[in-house]
Amino acid sequence: KAPPAAAAEPVTGWWSSAKFWGGLGALAGWGMTGSAIYDSQFHGPEVISLTMTPVMIIYSSLFARWACIVTPQNLFLGACHASNVLAQCNQLRRAISYKLSQGGEMEVRAMGVKAGAGVVVIGALILSQPVLQPAVVGMNIPVVSAFAAAPAGPFTVHFWAPMSKWLISGASFFDLHRPTDKISISQYSALTLTGCFFTRYALLVVPVNYVLCSVNIALFCSSAWHLGRKIKADYIDPK
Repeated sequence: KAPPAAAAEPVTGWWSSAKFWGGLGALAGWGMTGSAIYDSQFHGPEVISLTMTPVMIIYSSLFARWACIVTPQNLFLGACHASNVLAQCNQLRRAISYKLSQGGEMEVRAMGVKAGAGVVVIGALILSQPVLQPAVVGMNIPVVSAFAAAPAGPFTVHFWAPMSKWLISGASFFDLHRPTDKISISQYSALTLTGCFFTRYALLVVPVNYVLCSVNIALFCSSAWHLGRKIKADYIDPK
């Protein structure tokens, strides 16, 4: 007797394909990395934001890790973010050198304090995770304990990677009236596309990541706002 035929795998269209949206997200991410490299070659350091650039370094560091452990794995995205860490570090070096040459020691010092505090907080959370998570889960506090034990909960990179993206959106929202001559079209084009693609991608990966979905909606809106202002100022408004 012939063995029964294997059940056919369901056909997944592009709308429901994590690999499709993850690939688009990775391409947009490479645009962000390429933007940093392009800006370092053709734009002066005065356009580099001391607020956004350190945030981008933390963001890409976390997402390089996230891309390697999410299901399905997205090594193209991981390589993109690892490259972006290097590119953004170079941009930060250029910005600090420029600010110091212009007498901006106080601004550089303030940025260093904020960055140092962020590194300390993240490091403390990582080191305390093996002890803190079981303790919180064992308390059996409604909602809190369940959230602590969740696959995308606060003791996982699935939570902190999108939270770092909230820093990017927050930086954009708190700087809505940034002078347009300090806005990079290439960087904000990449951020706008990233927000668009990852809004869908976040709902298709395992574990499903609603925090990542929500932050990408915010990222799309804030980045598109800045991009629209830049295009209007450079190409539409009369000179």
